[in-house]
Amino acid sequence: MHSDSKLPCFLSSLAGFLLVFPSSVQANSLQSWRFDVRQNRLEFSTDEGVQPIAQLVSNPTRLVIDLPGAKLKRPKVSESFGGTVQTLRIGQFDAQTTRLVIELAPGYVLDPAQVKVRGQSSTRWSVQLPAPRFEVANTAVVIPGQSAIATIPQPTFPSMPGMQPVPRVGMPQSGNSPAIASVTPSNIDANGLIPAGRSLSWLQQRLASLRSGAYASLKPGMFFMDLETGNYAEVNGDKVYPTASIIKLPILIALFQEVDAGNIRLNETLTMTRDVIVGGSGEIQDLPPGTKFSLLETATKMIVISDNTATNMIIKRMGGIQVLNARFRSWGLQKTAMRNMLPDLKGTNTTTARELVRLLAMLDKQQLLSSQSQGQVLNILQRVRNRTLLPVGLARGATIAHKTGDIGFILGDAGIIQMPTGKRYLAAVLVESAYDDPSARDFIQDVSRIVYTYLSQPSNAAFAP
Repeated sequence: MHSDSKLPCFLSSLAGFLLVFPSSVQANSLQSWRFDVRQNRLEFSTDEGVQPIAQLVSNPTRLVIDLPGAKLKRPKVSESFGGTVQTLRIGQFDAQTTRLVIELAPGYVLDPAQVKVRGQSSTRWSVQLPAPRFEVANTAVVIPGQSAIATIPQPTFPSMPGMQPVPRVGMPQSGNSPAIASVTPSNIDANGLIPAGRSLSWLQQRLASLRSGAYASLKPGMFFMDLETGNYAEVNGDKVYPTASIIKLPILIALFQEVDAGNIRLNETLTMTRDVIVGGSGEIQDLPPGTKFSLLETATKMIVISDNTATNMIIKRMGGIQVLNARFRSWGLQKTAMRNMLPDLKGTNTTTARELVRLLAMLDKQQLLSSQSQGQVLNILQRVRNRTLLPVGLARGATIAHKTGDIGFILGDAGIIQMPTGKRYLAAVLVESAYDDPSARDFIQDVSRIVYTYLSQPSNAAFAP
């Protein structure tokens, strides 16, 4: 136990310091900021529409404040004070987010319930910190000159390991702020093989806040899940969307179930008849009727180049749409259903982001296929040629087994991502937009970058600039 006499005096060590940055040197959204060390308060102003998100990070204690949509057109700011509040850092966390970090000296902690983030107007904000306390083995040490603080055990962190959300008080709310729906993780636990996780609240709020500015017209549904922990984030995860070509993912899995059952052979021959030939994506539509392919070649074209004619050949071989729908229901997918053969340009075939993640979880945990068939399916999914959506947000060395979909007003991607470290997670994004709106593609790319960056952090690492 440290004695009080050995502790730095919080108030005296900070007295007389005031850090101010005038707006004349700022970028487009973060207008000005200052940290008053005597009052232990951060104040800043932003453009209208910016909604700060605050998190408390441990080991060492840092208060992290993200400003979604704010950009910083100047070098990082880093000011040291040498007292209990050691550093203020300001930088660009990613292309869409400015990050402010207040770091305490090692051993000092804050009670997150006493950190107050207040919206004084739609553009002015203040963050009031309580007096830090020194903690050793869950014992609170009173800082000289401060009233006694009860012992509080180290907190748990519901968003990411080491992070705890901070309440917002009186913050102005935009009328079109996206709602964040709740999720019961047991609904996608792959029969108990994935840990029962918890909501990644920071990531969930970050994804929801991305629906502003250039993305305001989009209507996305998203679901992400860490396969190691079962922790998840979602926005409109249960909303029903047209599947576009992502429906080919469950069709492929159903096909390989029939292979495992011995009802279908991968080397059998399929004949392209007139009734299955359709336009849209693919290449075999230009070949003459009667052209023959092996079943494996047909299934591969269905996924790798998203061939619609090949897909219809597989649907026909499987016994038709109703047979496939019954199979999907047997997996617990209630909203994933087919109503028409491909290309289904009207979007009658449907699914949800959560059900796509559930399907991927069952595939990953070999709940649906033998080890051999699972390996073949993943190999095919890893060869998808469209690399313009989720793959754009991944770091070098990461791999993805996925399926994309695009029918103009719906764009989507769903897959299993593995980082170079071996960490894996599941992703599904569906976006409704104006026809061929390029912002839908950009949105999915930005979402992928944010999720990958977040999940790639070590368990005790800070999200700091």
